[in-house]
Amino acid sequence: MAAGRDLPELGQHFPHHERHRAVHRLDAARLFRLAVEKAPAGPVLHGAAEEGIAIRDIAEVIGRHPDVPVTSVDPAAAEAHFGWAAGFIALDSAASHTRTAELLDWRPERHGLVEDLEEGHYFAAPAVTG
Repeated sequence: MAAGRDLPELGQHFPHHERHRAVHRLDAARLFRLAVEKAPAGPVLHGAAEEGIAIRDIAEVIGRHPDVPVTSVDPAAAEAHFGWAAGFIALDSAASHTRTAELLDWRPERHGLVEDLEEGHYFAAPAVTG
């Protein structure tokens, strides 16, 4: 997030259909504990509290805090713009936690990614020490 303060613009992948899942770290920690304690061998567990956040929404809140404009990045230019993260950003990686919730009686309780980003603590300049 700190790098975003120094950019002239923040790119978002075009055509903007990509979604990403998210979970608060404390909800993930509780799910991990439940999985170790209660999950039978074999099932795939999804700890996706938010099952499909539009990458556009994530980019807009990240750009808003340091007041950096968000622009579209053509897929052909994505690797040059996003570097190693281009493939990850281009994925539509929505997932449901419904089966995990039923199996382990797990329900996410913390606030979501966009709400967390809106609080602004990721964007504060680091304190100068020394």
